[in-house]
Formats: sequence, structure tokens, C-alpha cells
Amino acid sequence: MAFISIPSNNLWPFALVLIIVVAISSLSDCYDPLDPNGNITVIFDTYQWENDGYLAKVTIQNYYQYRHVDKPGWELGWIWAQNEVIWSMKGAFATKQGNCSSFKSDIPHSCVKHPEIVDLMPDSSLENMSVDCCRGGVLDAWAINPSKSFSSFQIKVGNLQQNSFGSAPLNLTLMAPGLGYTCGPLLDVDPTVSLDIGGRRQVQVFRTWKATCTYSSFIAAETPVCCVSLSTFYNPTITSCPLCSCGCRLADKTTETCIRTSFPSIITNDIQSDPDVVKCTDHMCPVRVHWHIMSNYVDHWRVKLTITNYNYNKIFSDWNVLVQHPGFSQKTTIYSFNSTMLPAGFRDEVALFWGIPYVNTELISTKKDQVGSVSTEMLLKKDMDSFTFSNGWAFPRRLYFNGESCQMPLPDSFPTLPNGAVSNFAKPSHCLFLLLTFLISQALLVPCL
Repeated sequence: MAFISIPSNNLWPFALVLIIVVAISSLSDCYDPLDPNGNITVIFDTYQWENDGYLAKVTIQNYYQYRHVDKPGWELGWIWAQNEVIWSMKGAFATKQGNCSSFKSDIPHSCVKHPEIVDLMPDSSLENMSVDCCRGGVLDAWAINPSKSFSSFQIKVGNLQQNSFGSAPLNLTLMAPGLGYTCGPLLDVDPTVSLDIGGRRQVQVFRTWKATCTYSSFIAAETPVCCVSLSTFYNPTITSCPLCSCGCRLADKTTETCIRTSFPSIITNDIQSDPDVVKCTDHMCPVRVHWHIMSNYVDHWRVKLTITNYNYNKIFSDWNVLVQHPGFSQKTTIYSFNSTMLPAGFRDEVALFWGIPYVNTELISTKKDQVGSVSTEMLLKKDMDSFTFSNGWAFPRRLYFNGESCQMPLPDSFPTLPNGAVSNFAKPSHCLFLLLTFLISQALLVPCL
């Protein structure tokens, strides 16, 4: 057991704050304050009994506001509590059939003790489909498209002993599509109730098991996947992403491609086909988000948001970016992205951005002579009681790409105002505004020569 010694009286407040910060940072990985209720829920609804088992509908529902399940999609697994087999499936399939040699006539779909289930593609044949199935494993974020944030499939379970109603599967696992999700046990809950006959009749299933899966970026990857850089019109210095934000280079600085240190196993792989090969940069992040303050007007200010993909072989479909910023408390006009405000319950408002269909929903990969990027400009209306350019107010507090927290520069590296300009940018002088109005009006009165 490790003991912490109490420092001298003049240092103990600092030590206490340091301990609290470390404790909070260790917990924040598993708890997202911007999406405290986010999770993926898995529901087993038994709706029909069979001679040796049951028929069930399995639903995977994504309740994360801005984290979606991208291609190649989710993979659901479990361990049977007894000697169950899967007789048949619709809307999904088990990746392994296993040893079914003990069955002489009817051959089950899968005899594996720990089956792994994946979704069917949208173009699958009709006889293999079920209601709300076949999205290719892709689940949209709840705040962006709730109607496509879930997927279902039907499963016929058998090989149970007589008079046995079966037990809930054990050790539920979810790959979506990689690591990161931890699932709780499937528990008995109140049976699911649906409406029939135009909503006038309630229909109840026989039994419902329910489990929730939560995400941890620490489990998903050793290093971040994105970083943030900043710039302004009033300072020529660009605040770059922190050095080695997402790992450091394994290649020489003069080369075009680099391999991140978090993926050492791919050194011997084919660079042309491996998605984790990125353009050589000082930050080594696959994605960079740049926040640029373009101009300042009397009642609003203009910002450009650019997202750059440094992957050579990976394309991000249906990407999204989440930004926490005090300026979003006022009216905001977005030109090239879809957007919505999330009820985060913070003083600083949270805005979610994503692409426009058939325009910029796809963030293409980097080529040898160019990088893939999407961008938008936005107008943020000023709150004259709080608006200021000083002390980093104009820059985001927190930023996520596809649900992953991006590495922010340290506050002391933010672009600063020129000397003596703080008061002018913080709140426009009323007298100066009147003087400029007078001079412009006088200039308009001068006749053309």
C-alpha cells in the first residue's frame, strides 16, 4: 500500500488540489459530463415459446448524443448459460456455425457456446430481413438521427430441457466496431409493451432482459485521435496542436507517411492498406480541428471551423464535431454544416455539428498532394455583457470528434491580443462608435469629383 506524506503548511493546499485533479481526471474517462446519460442498451424480448426454446427480438439502441457506431459496424457477443443453440436468425447472423454434429436432421444456424452476431447489409434478401434490421452495423448518434440510432434482429433459440424457459445469456460483449465498450449483465426487467390498432391496444412480450454498455476512451485506444489548433485575425501566431498529441513519429521527419507509436504492430504491414498510417506531423493525430477567429463586428463575430483528416487510407463517413463554447448561448448562424444545441446543463453552451447529406458528410482521406478537409463559417451574436476576446474567451473550452475528446492547447499558448487592445475588443467604445459614424456620414456628404 502506498502512503502520501502531508507536505508543509505552505504547500498542502497545492498538494490537495493536485490530488483532486488527478482523481477527477481518472474518473472522467468513464463519465462524460457532456453526455451523462449516454449508453448503448441491449434488449432481449421473448415474444413466443417453442417446444425446446423461444423466439426473441434483440434490439441494440444507441442513446449516446454524439457518439455513433461507424463502419464496419457493431458486433454483439455472449456466452449461453445452458446448452442453447441458435436454430435460425433474421436481420443478423452468427459469424461461426460451430460443431453441430450431434444434430441429425435439422441443422442449427449456430452451435457455438459463445456466438458472435453481426448485422446484415441493407441490400440483403427479403427472406433474411426482419423489422428495423440490416443497417450494416451502423448506428447514428441519438441527437443527429434518432430513427437510425437502433437496430433489431430476430433469433430462434432451442435445445433447452423440457419445461425450461431458458436463462439470460452471460458475459455480454459489444464491439462497435472496436474496443471501448463494457456491458453490464442482462437483467430481468418489466416486459416491453408496444401499441397496436392505432395505439388503442397495448401488447406485452412474455419476458424482457436488458443490459447497458458504456464507453471508455482509455479502453478503446492508448492515445487520442484528434487535436485542436487555434488562430485569430489579430495575432499572426498560430497555436498549433500540442507536440505529440496523438503519439510521436517512428519515421524520419522528411518522409510523407508516419506510423503512430500506439500501433507498433503495423510496422511490418502493408502501408497502402493499413488505415492507421497518417501524414507526418508534429502532433501525429489522424484528425485536427482548427478554430479560426476571422473578424469582429459591432454586434457579432465570425469564426471558421475546419476539420482535417490526416489518414492516408481511412475515410470518415457521417462524422460529427462537438464544441463547448460560451458564445453559443447567443444566436448562431452556421453556413455549411448541420447543427443543434445540446442540453448539457453547463454555463457554456454545447453545439453539435455534422455534415449535410450529399455535400460534406464524408471526410475524405489525405492524398500525396492534398489533405482531406471540411469547413464551415459561423456568425456568433455577441452578448455585450460578457463578450470579450481577452483571456481565451473566444476559444472552445472542450471539443470532440466522433465522440472522442480532442487534445486542446494549454491556455497560456492561446493567441493573445496586442498590447492595449484588450479594452477595445472586450466591449466597443460608445464614443468611438459615434465618432466613426460621424466621420462616415461626413464622407458620404462629399460630392464626387
